[in-house]
Amino acid sequence: MKFFPPCLLLSFGLHLATLSADGSPLLYLGFSGTNLSMDETATITPSGLLELTNGIVNRKGHAFYPAPLHFRKSHNGKVQSLSISFVFGIRSSYLSMTQHGLAFVVAPSKNFTDALANQYLGLTNTVKNGNPKNHFFAVELDTALSIEFKDIDANHVVININDLNSIESSSAGYYDDTSASFQNLSLNSGEAMQVWVAYDGQAKQINVTIAPLEKEKPVRPLI
Repeated sequence: MKFFPPCLLLSFGLHLATLSADGSPLLYLGFSGTNLSMDETATITPSGLLELTNGIVNRKGHAFYPAPLHFRKSHNGKVQSLSISFVFGIRSSYLSMTQHGLAFVVAPSKNFTDALANQYLGLTNTVKNGNPKNHFFAVELDTALSIEFKDIDANHVVININDLNSIESSSAGYYDDTSASFQNLSLNSGEAMQVWVAYDGQAKQINVTIAPLEKEKPVRPLI
């Protein structure tokens, strides 16, 4: 299994990323000198950020962890618990022209050459979308409204499984630990934000949480 965070049509800086599967942690504090498997517009900037797109229209970029990660102890075994966190920032010259965001993905292959940019987020295409043979799990951070996928708004977080029609979705934001009130976040603000994705192998539940970088992880997940 491999994971990558693709971003379409936007500059995206990924500075910190951690992953733990079956108790084996991986940690990136910047990406200078790493051997990520990248394609198309993805690049490592001189400051060590992972930039997935550079503003060129109708382009996509992927960055994969280079080696397989095994989430089952045996072929028929249960999927192990998984915990990921990463810091991102979406920057656009004009907020009104921001396109379709990015996604964190787990998939059995890093070959997404036939996937489309724009609303397809570099994950699938018009023919393959929704096909159970896609075998991908994605957390999508979307900054545009795609009516064809029944998006709830133009600033949302969703869970996708083999399909860009989401399993679960929420407007971007977090629940304050003190007041329990919902605090809106603008994904395309250019501000650094952190995402936590956790899969509980016992409960078979996925939790997704997002917050400004300066905030601790909220107790209540967004999804």
